[in-house]
Amino acid sequence: MVSPATDVRPLVLGPDRHGRVLELEGGRVRGFGSTTVDGTEALDCSGAEIRPGGVNAHTHIYSGLAPLGMPPPEPPPENFVQILERVWWLLDRALDRDSLRASARYYVAESLLAGTTTLVDHHESPEFIEGSLDVLADACDELGMRAALCFGATERNGGGTEARRGLEECGRFITENKRDLVIGLVGLHASFTVSDATIEWAGRMCAELDSRVHVHVAEDVADVNDARRRGFAGPFERLLDLGGLPAGSLMAHGVHLDRSQVERVAENGLWLMQNPRSNSGNKVGYPPALSASPRVAMGTDGYPSRLDEEAEALRHEASAHGDDPAAVEARIAAGHALAAELFGGQFAPLAEAGAGDAIVVGDDGVRHVVVGGRKVVEDGRLLTGDVDEIRAEAAAAAPGLWERMIALR
Repeated sequence: MVSPATDVRPLVLGPDRHGRVLELEGGRVRGFGSTTVDGTEALDCSGAEIRPGGVNAHTHIYSGLAPLGMPPPEPPPENFVQILERVWWLLDRALDRDSLRASARYYVAESLLAGTTTLVDHHESPEFIEGSLDVLADACDELGMRAALCFGATERNGGGTEARRGLEECGRFITENKRDLVIGLVGLHASFTVSDATIEWAGRMCAELDSRVHVHVAEDVADVNDARRRGFAGPFERLLDLGGLPAGSLMAHGVHLDRSQVERVAENGLWLMQNPRSNSGNKVGYPPALSASPRVAMGTDGYPSRLDEEAEALRHEASAHGDDPAAVEARIAAGHALAAELFGGQFAPLAEAGAGDAIVVGDDGVRHVVVGGRKVVEDGRLLTGDVDEIRAEAAAAAPGLWERMIALR
């Protein structure tokens, strides 16, 4: 397996339709602007535009096979918790090593072709915990995707033992991972599926490993009600009070946070990630309070990583709910600031960039993709893997996954 950093040569993108040229050397940006293309290898950007690579700030790679015929829930769910119980908590339990590998390669390949260069992933596979993050990391490393990975520790199937195994998988991966474009985080599934002890353990692990937590917070009112039954003002306060949200931690959704809570999130140096297509599809509501923080980025929550579609969904939902258009546009771009915190360097604007992640977009879609200074897509073609083979592998793995999923009902 060739790591991207070992296959990086000087590269020039441009000039694009604005006359701009992006110069990359050693996997990093050397210059961006109206410069002259010399004899260095150049990618044709005529009639197109050079942009920073797309950052998906919250997703679930394990759901990659879902578009390939996942069976509908039976009986139809009537609320969000039932959606989890009858769909996603069956899917994650049905995953094994082979189906996860197929899902990961498929999701990563399609994401790159769509112009996503960074995935911030939150993983679940309760029947395949130890080594699961390596399967995801290997797919990212093979195909050239930058990624932040964690296992979402939970107690919903096996109690404290299950949570311990999930956290230990995070710790093992953070300690052992040597891949150039991949880092590990500490994961918790959600406040309502873990004990106080598990939250406290996650916080201690972050302190020991200089990491941060990635967790779902207030996606549905059920999470809020659970925290209140435990004696806390809400799931955000529970996690914060128990030490489970060290600075820089990532909280997905925040649909049921109010403005004062979101302001407190920002004051504590934490991130929120909005997932408009998922929130709309699950009918959990729209989070108008997120405009109270500049530290809000956009994710897909397992939906395909076509960020242009996610951005359009966000604009549509925001307009329908009277959200601040300027805050929404900042949210769409904020993934680059999050990526800069996670991986170092500046990701946007490209003129100040430290990491060589860029895409070239024309009227016909994504033309070129460069990650860490390495070409991974050229003229719409994946260079780092056989996309037909990856799609065939995914199609072959999906039916068995659906059979195991149905058997768990």
